[in-house]
Amino acid sequence: MLVVMHASASTSDIDRVCVAISAMGFQPLPMPGAQRTTVGLVGNDRRVDGSHIEALPGVAEIIYVSSPFKQVSREWRAENTTVTIAPGVTFGGRDVPVIAGPCSVESESQILAAAFAVRAAGAVALRGGAFKPRSSPYSFQGMGKEGLALLQRAKQETGLAIVTEAMDDDGAHLVAEYADCIQIGARNMQNYSLLKTVGKLRKPVMLKRGMAATVQELLLSAEYILSEGNDQVILCERGVRTWDPSSRNMFDLNAIPTVQKLSHLPMIADPSHGTGVRDRVSPMARAAVAAGADGLLIEVHPDPNKAFSDGAQSLFPQQFADLMGELHAIASAIGRHVAVLPATP
Repeated sequence: MLVVMHASASTSDIDRVCVAISAMGFQPLPMPGAQRTTVGLVGNDRRVDGSHIEALPGVAEIIYVSSPFKQVSREWRAENTTVTIAPGVTFGGRDVPVIAGPCSVESESQILAAAFAVRAAGAVALRGGAFKPRSSPYSFQGMGKEGLALLQRAKQETGLAIVTEAMDDDGAHLVAEYADCIQIGARNMQNYSLLKTVGKLRKPVMLKRGMAATVQELLLSAEYILSEGNDQVILCERGVRTWDPSSRNMFDLNAIPTVQKLSHLPMIADPSHGTGVRDRVSPMARAAVAAGADGLLIEVHPDPNKAFSDGAQSLFPQQFADLMGELHAIASAIGRHVAVLPATP
């Protein structure tokens, strides 16, 4: 439920509404706007009778939010939310930031080579897993804290923002110390304890769609983060499982405009995991920008044939550079721009 105040409503009027919402057993969330203040009612999973609140001084109208996801919905907030993870790296506006880098941090030389390559090609943020959830317990699991330190070193040398994954509550606190944005991977999209933790950390979060999750389930997972007070959430389409063996995943381009219609949160795309095959990454990256994606997440490795993980879907640096040139043209055609950083410090 949203309580829309008159433009002339006083601070006392707003406070009175907040007290009334608290008395009902819910949390009030005042949201000042350019013209008027709206007060959200947080904590309900059913329709609430707000007739007595509507009669309070200063109240213009009551809007009932019909979506099961409240704070994430367009009904709650009509305008787009922008999420800034570092200076010059903002998702949800006209700019389309590109995050690029290897699946995992493997060594100092590898991550620095990747960082300089993607920076030279035009990426504004570096991806790389220090903690890697893998299907097999015998696969490379990441370098842990040492990997986070190497990501920080890469940031210092290139100026790229850092996006990396947290797998559990303790890891989330550690990642928050090093990264500009905490990634929640597909396997953890419905790890509600972890979602609550990153919600409390007040750090930008990238939430990936689960491998078999519906769009509504993705948005409900985002609601967990917002319900803890953190609205700095970036959603990510990364493909869902399919019955067709010709493709690792089905890259759901439909999800981009669908989510953008339902939610005010920025929606980016990961064509690397979405296809799982190197020669399909660039076509799907181009298609995602054309479909209106608010950013891209692309795997790039200095030598994909020697990658510890996901080498088959990682672009070579020159392939990524060629793709970035194409993305500028596509973004321009739909009235947007691929984000760029200032000259290397």
